[in-house]
Amino acid sequence: MSTDTTVVPALTTTAVEDGHIEPERRSGREPMTAGGRVRLFVGHVFVYVAAALFMLPLVYAFFSALKPNGDMFAMPPSLFGSEIRWSNFAEVFAFGPFWTYIGNSIFTSVAGTIVVLIVSTTAGYAFGRLRWKGRDAVFVLFLATLMVPAEVLVIPMFQVMQWFGWVDTYQALIFPFAFTAFGTFLMRQFFRGIPYELEEAARVDGAGPVRSFLQIILPLSTSAVAVLAVFTFLSFWNSYLWPLIVTVDYNAHGTLPVGLASFSGLTGTRWDLQMAASIISMIPTTILVIALQKHLVKGIAMAGLGGR
Repeated sequence: MSTDTTVVPALTTTAVEDGHIEPERRSGREPMTAGGRVRLFVGHVFVYVAAALFMLPLVYAFFSALKPNGDMFAMPPSLFGSEIRWSNFAEVFAFGPFWTYIGNSIFTSVAGTIVVLIVSTTAGYAFGRLRWKGRDAVFVLFLATLMVPAEVLVIPMFQVMQWFGWVDTYQALIFPFAFTAFGTFLMRQFFRGIPYELEEAARVDGAGPVRSFLQIILPLSTSAVAVLAVFTFLSFWNSYLWPLIVTVDYNAHGTLPVGLASFSGLTGTRWDLQMAASIISMIPTTILVIALQKHLVKGIAMAGLGGR
């Protein structure tokens, strides 16, 4: 007796609760269409062209730092000078107390950033998470200070520094701009996007506002804190007008922007050394941005989008 055996090919199926059998969905991305490839290519080209345009001034500044001073304004203009002078970077430190300028800028920028982070995170928590009478009205007045130009505040702040006896000190370089509404507004908007249920659960377990702030809110806000830290550091690092006014002994308390201006004098401007010094001054900020790039992208994308 012969038995007709039929081989049934195995089907890739998934069983569902109602007994029906459905084909298993294919995992992975769908193949990109021709139109999608074109859009992706055009987008990449646009990004690369924009990046190249933004990089052109930096590239020209770098090669200008390698030129002799007499070749800066040669006609027709060229990217390279008559010779390449790497010695310009070493001569920068011999021209003046450039190491002092770097140290002062690093100290004031780091100290100012720390103070701003402490003030902005605590004030942002008070405005964004705590409920108290007159909170919104005070916050509106606080934001109104953003409409006042910094140049208008220079003379009153200088008088206050005189009353405190802080003229030509590090305190005068740090504290006047350590209490700004921008950082508070940024942190408040981010804090308001954090679910309130997390804080309520902590309060059920006996956590007070301070503990909730330190153990729940801050750990969830590292990206926003990184964004504020970078913006604040750059603001202190690039500040020129206020250090120029409040500093008397530039050789002792001068910062990098003031030091860069010292290459221009009555006898002329050493453009080659000024360009070299500018390239050197960009190194710390570039390292900071690269180190915090991941948090910056996430923080900029999320900050200000939440709120209740």
